[in-house]
Amino acid sequence: MKIGITCYPTYGGSGVVATELGKALAMRGHEVHFISYAMPTRLNGFVDNIFYHEVEINNYPLFEFPLYSIALASKMVEVTKFHDLDLLHAHYAIPHATSAFLAREILKSEGGNKSEIKFITTLHGTDITLTGLEPSFLPTMKFSIQKSDGVTAVSRFLKEKTQQQYQIDKEIEVIPNFIDINKYKREDNEKTKCFRKNFAKNDEKILTHTSNFRALKRVQDVIKIFNTVKEKVDSKLILIGDGPERSECERYSRELGIFEEIKFMGKQDALVELLSVSDLFFLPSQSESFGLSALEAMSCGVPVISSSVGGLPELNLHGETGYIAEIGDVERMSKYAIELLANEKRYEHFSINARKRAEHFSEENIVPMYEKFYDKVLGM
Repeated sequence: MKIGITCYPTYGGSGVVATELGKALAMRGHEVHFISYAMPTRLNGFVDNIFYHEVEINNYPLFEFPLYSIALASKMVEVTKFHDLDLLHAHYAIPHATSAFLAREILKSEGGNKSEIKFITTLHGTDITLTGLEPSFLPTMKFSIQKSDGVTAVSRFLKEKTQQQYQIDKEIEVIPNFIDINKYKREDNEKTKCFRKNFAKNDEKILTHTSNFRALKRVQDVIKIFNTVKEKVDSKLILIGDGPERSECERYSRELGIFEEIKFMGKQDALVELLSVSDLFFLPSQSESFGLSALEAMSCGVPVISSSVGGLPELNLHGETGYIAEIGDVERMSKYAIELLANEKRYEHFSINARKRAEHFSEENIVPMYEKFYDKVLGM
């Protein structure tokens, strides 16, 4: 197939999954065309059947704000016509699904062999649970989902939330997020030994969190948990990522007097190496439709302690791969962490279970689900 994929090109989960899906589809013989305002961050290395098309935004004094959704629709039309696409796949509904609908209607009005082009929308989370519920977006959001030729969601939670909040009867297929388990696996080599020695000179336990440091990730809760855990278990904290809450988190850790025991790493490419030296991963989010960062940690054999929101209980099995607790229950999360780190036999059992659980979400298992769904939408 020839597939056009539109996503946000940044570090967020939706962009990562969309890019990894495109790369996996290309490796399986499909021709993939990425359509976005910038090169996706994970689109590195040359693959001869992956193409990138930049959406150009022209500044004009009459328009106070850039008209990205219109420019995106035009680019979708252009790429579909000149590269003979079979399907458009919009990741993250706003504004990609709306642009895909407009592109489809333009192509339909022009006739020709692309007048029957179909488009699929994949819902990733905050496009449904947060942004889409804004009064200025809600009617357009609901319309775009209803008019999609196919809709997928990354968890059962997100499917049910969409149907409930938008009161739509559209069929939604649950296709979970995935990772390359051959890439995300625990490494034990000179590089990781050097990493661990650098972070934990006295062989302390290493606690880790990865996110975009938005308020809903509750990174300050991770710092609170660490502040409690380190009183019982010698430990260090690694915080990976960047975003609007980082400065406040740095200030808070200084206020607690533990800034020197925390490594604020910023955005990192060496994620596998960092997870390979980690002992526990924390994700105390206020909202999490799937929890891709938790899956990456589990694939590296790192047990996860998370909140019980959204799709997290579908991924992190309480008492098997880690523990879950209510949002903001820092005391309980700290207790779970201390107990697990103090019991070597139980910890090893959880670590093995985390890796086995992650294997269910392997690229080999999930990408064929997308291919099957494409065939269904195209009537093949």
